[in-house]
Amino acid sequence: MARPSEHSSPDTRQQMLQAALRVFAHSGYAGASVQAIVDTAQVTKPVLYYHFGSKEGLYSALIEWAADERLRRSREAAARGRTLAEKYTEILAATFDFVRENRELTRLSMATAFAAKGEVPNQSHCMTKGRQVFDMMMNLAEDARRDGVLKREFSAQELTMAVYGVMNFNVMLSLVLPEIELNRTLAERIVKLFLSGGAPEGKLRKQGKPRRAG
Repeated sequence: MARPSEHSSPDTRQQMLQAALRVFAHSGYAGASVQAIVDTAQVTKPVLYYHFGSKEGLYSALIEWAADERLRRSREAAARGRTLAEKYTEILAATFDFVRENRELTRLSMATAFAAKGEVPNQSHCMTKGRQVFDMMMNLAEDARRDGVLKREFSAQELTMAVYGVMNFNVMLSLVLPEIELNRTLAERIVKLFLSGGAPEGKLRKQGKPRRAG
């Protein structure tokens, strides 16, 4: 395809991504038309096709950008920490920052993950990219198991699910309940609960003992 002589800069590409986000967030993937997207972006259809190839390509680029940006921020966040607690706290805080800044994009990414097969394009690829933060956190958990920081009776995957799952649950809650505030304090408390547990030392063992008859 020939290069359009107008509106072909990187700024135009970002402009189209932002316009597409508004249209997809309002109408869903199936209900969003190319005409609505180009009208919102104030470009022509050839410009959209030059940058993204199709509506499917535009949607995939939007979801992939979200996954790449979260991964970039998470990697930079982890590098700021020294201990496992610090690394996990920084990752969660960075994720919460991203969600606060990109609520509609996060909502769209979540919808993509839970969409029916074939409902959105390139779903499996988008989910694979979205898993990269989980894999990074799992590698940190594996290192911590090896060093004795985390218990070896649990697999790295189980340990990661415990903290990553709580993080994402709070993200999902915040999208429907505005009173759920995503901030560093919440990140610190999630990690603290994950590392220390909720029960006082020895309390669970006492509760597990059978009572004496009489």
